[in-house]
Amino acid sequence: MSPLKVSKLSAEDGWLWQEGGGGGEAFSRDQNHTNLRRCSSEFHKLLRKIQGMPLLADHTHLELAVAYNACVFSAAQSQFSEAEVLLKQATQRVLHMNGDDPVASDPPEFWRTVLKSVGKTAFKSSVLYLLCLQWAVWLATCQLKTIQRFQDELISLFETLSPEVKDDRRSETKRKSSDIPLLVIEPGRLVELLQICTFITQGAERLSESRSSEALSGLQTAFSLPAPRTLVAYAHLLSGSCLAHMSRPQMALQCYRKALETDSWCVCALYQSMLIYRQLGNTQAEIQALRLLHSTLMLPSATEPALAGTHLLSPSLLLRSQSLNSLLSVPSALSVLHSLALKCILHGRVSEGVEYYLDLLATLHSEDHHGMRAEVPPLPRLPELYLEAGAALLMARRPADCVALCDEVISTTLEMLPEKLVLEEPEEECEAETRASRAEGEDRVRMLLWAGAAYVLQGHCHTHLKDWKQAVTLYTRCINLLVKVRFKKRGFQPQIPSADMVGKQGTDLCILQRLKGLSLAGRGISFSQTDQLREALRDLQLSLQAFPESVGAGLWCGEVLWRLGRRREAAACWEKTWSVTTQSSVESLSLYLQEPQTGPLLDSMELRHRLQELGPTLSA
Repeated sequence: MSPLKVSKLSAEDGWLWQEGGGGGEAFSRDQNHTNLRRCSSEFHKLLRKIQGMPLLADHTHLELAVAYNACVFSAAQSQFSEAEVLLKQATQRVLHMNGDDPVASDPPEFWRTVLKSVGKTAFKSSVLYLLCLQWAVWLATCQLKTIQRFQDELISLFETLSPEVKDDRRSETKRKSSDIPLLVIEPGRLVELLQICTFITQGAERLSESRSSEALSGLQTAFSLPAPRTLVAYAHLLSGSCLAHMSRPQMALQCYRKALETDSWCVCALYQSMLIYRQLGNTQAEIQALRLLHSTLMLPSATEPALAGTHLLSPSLLLRSQSLNSLLSVPSALSVLHSLALKCILHGRVSEGVEYYLDLLATLHSEDHHGMRAEVPPLPRLPELYLEAGAALLMARRPADCVALCDEVISTTLEMLPEKLVLEEPEEECEAETRASRAEGEDRVRMLLWAGAAYVLQGHCHTHLKDWKQAVTLYTRCINLLVKVRFKKRGFQPQIPSADMVGKQGTDLCILQRLKGLSLAGRGISFSQTDQLREALRDLQLSLQAFPESVGAGLWCGEVLWRLGRRREAAACWEKTWSVTTQSSVESLSLYLQEPQTGPLLDSMELRHRLQELGPTLSA
């Protein structure tokens, strides 16, 4: 094959991937993987034919250009090992032509040998183009230590090639009027992209290693580099993360704001801002950020990768660091909506929270939503979401709607419950079969807890409606479910759970005891409203045994004792209740496990005033 014919083939394939037939390196979005593979195959065939002939100085530019294009297509398909082989073969042939032997196996040393060999030769620029691709491969495969060891040479490469793209027209005219084969990616543009992507990746790695100050210094250098807006926004974002780790939240917020001003689609900056507001305890700003984040994530453009441009070697191909991906991760729209609903409910914006919960349930049931189980972070299970929404509806004084949601939970779980359940103490290590059996048992326990919670919420609804008889019936149904469960510690027989067995908050045993306390308290309060004081006292005392932190049970237990004429005991009960500090944060509890804010409530101030008036009598 003659050199002239090879040159034409190289140019034709290069033009195929150039947008509009002129000096850009992007290909159209509608080009599919089949075309990518076809062009890659053609360049590889062409390269094999060229390399089958002796390498002559006159043909060096041509061979290196074809090698460059073939390597670009390999890398574009994430075939980085193949790209490495192509680069090594091409540079070794250059060394042989110059009479040098590649003795260094270490990549940076090998490339130093190559650069020294080409020296002041006419094809040095072509070798530098290949070095750009080597840089791209190192970056895409996260070989940051190799890049660091070769940093001086890469900085020199950037300073040498970057000015080439300052006058695209002159560069394109030069290409059309010369015999130099066309390159599918302009090396000057590529080296600028590599420079900022390297700063971003290095910054993310240093940040993950708690080297925030060092990471910040490198990222600030990136701001002055020519780069797409998305990448500059990422540099601002990571700078904010560095400042957040350095306990400078206000400065971090400024960086996140700059990231959004640079690129309005930088949703991770919104997410990180929300986390800062949460850290600072600025609830209103946190809710506003969550609302804006959810609205942005619901837009069609937000579902597309931010860096998925039309370039053969796009930023998304080069930014593959796990540390960076972790820093750029954002929860799904559904997870954000759940957080927004819960935050509104917990901070007094009940009507808003209810609407968000209803939107969440509607979305989960819509036909166009698939993959609920793939949420990151995972959403609560659907029965739990029903119970949370039911609790929110009760807070909004919509008991009928709460009852309807709870009916759904009961109807889907009750028939699947066994007569008895054993809740075992978790073991740190166990075999796969044991883990599978334990997981199945835990699912049955959770279904029982969901059904019990649904009965408790329905009981609360009927106390709100002052239907005391029906409330007693529903609380009793919950109690009858919960007494089916036994707790088994290692080395002991199963026994009835008690408050002193509860370990950390949020465990099934903790939820069981809390539900038992809430149902007994609810039934006791309902009995007190129909003057069944002895039954009320019994249930309220049992409630405090199961759930000693219950404020409602403590206050009502004192109230019943007061009505029974046992005023010293009543006073002691109230004092003890007021002195107890709640161990678990309200926000750490599911909504349906919190004490009801509706129905018959006692005013602590009134009770204190009552004690003050009768103080002398009690002291006597």
